[in-house]
Amino acid sequence: MPYEPTIEVTWNGPYSWPAFESENNLRPIPKIHGVYLQTFRYEDGYLIYAAGITRRPVPTRFKEHTRKYMNGEYNVLDIAAVQQGIRREIWHGWDYAHKHREEFEERKLIIIDAVHKQLAGFCIFAAELGREPRILERVEASIMNNLYKQSSPICNIPDRGMYLSPRYDLEEVIIVKNNSATLLYGLPIFLKI
Repeated sequence: MPYEPTIEVTWNGPYSWPAFESENNLRPIPKIHGVYLQTFRYEDGYLIYAAGITRRPVPTRFKEHTRKYMNGEYNVLDIAAVQQGIRREIWHGWDYAHKHREEFEERKLIIIDAVHKQLAGFCIFAAELGREPRILERVEASIMNNLYKQSSPICNIPDRGMYLSPRYDLEEVIIVKNNSATLLYGLPIFLKI
């Protein structure tokens, strides 16, 4: 059996979405580079909504995310429903948002209130993995693709249609060993990237 290199990944958190620490009493996100998980509290752990990557400090990346949420560019979920394992959208972002700006403006107060609740409800986990793009992209893709294959509610919460860049056929297989003191539903101990 060929040797497959292993990367140990330690998921630290939960951290607060930047600027919501006083609302959720979570610690600020550290200024690390790597992969992060946007999660919601669920039963005795956390449901993963999205994995993301950044070669810049995580808080810097989250400022961009905040702007896009406030502009209606991202999906906005009913936080109370998500914490019960149910995906219920209050606003559908992405292409829909671009084509329905008038609807966003009409419903803006309700949507922004829901954005505020969602950002305050996010519990962020982060792992320092450096800045090598292909490792970050492969970890992100492997996590998301793994979530999509899980049973409900794990597979229902994440957005679909993310641009993902999994391992190319010519790239060497790497094993990621995930370590977390907290239960992150749908995140296996070992992932092939």
